[in-house]
Amino acid sequence: MYKTGDFIVKANTGVCKIADILHLDITDIDKNTLYYKLIPLEDEKAQIYIPTENAHRVTRKVMTVEMAIKLITQIADVEALEIVNDKLREQTYKGILKKNDPKELIKVIKTTYLRKKERLDEGKKNTTADEYYLRLAEKNLMSELSLVLGKSPEEIHKLIVTAVKNKE
Repeated sequence: MYKTGDFIVKANTGVCKIADILHLDITDIDKNTLYYKLIPLEDEKAQIYIPTENAHRVTRKVMTVEMAIKLITQIADVEALEIVNDKLREQTYKGILKKNDPKELIKVIKTTYLRKKERLDEGKKNTTADEYYLRLAEKNLMSELSLVLGKSPEEIHKLIVTAVKNKE
């Protein structure tokens, strides 16, 4: 169980701070169920409530500094996804974002970045789906790395892009 003040990563939301652990007083909701009140770092006006008993399904602890450094040093070696079908591509991206695994997010970032470069080189626009999932994956990963390493999201973005380009 997390504690008030802990930072966690929620799938599809990114880094959140646990502002409170409480019982909700809302009609048709079990008054005995404990909830985490989450405040996303990206939008501190937002509030998300998730039952403590199910939190492990959609959240995880923020990575350690050591884990973050190791992840960044491995970016160049992470392979891009090989997906031949556009329908499968979107399903794969969604599944990875749900899994909430930083190394898998790098695969999405790398795949969409390389696809974008390839399409632009061919004189084509990037796909809306690729742009959407690239933004989501970058936001989730960069907010976590930024918090853990004490660097700005822009600095983290440069590190990631440089690592991806080094493998091309």
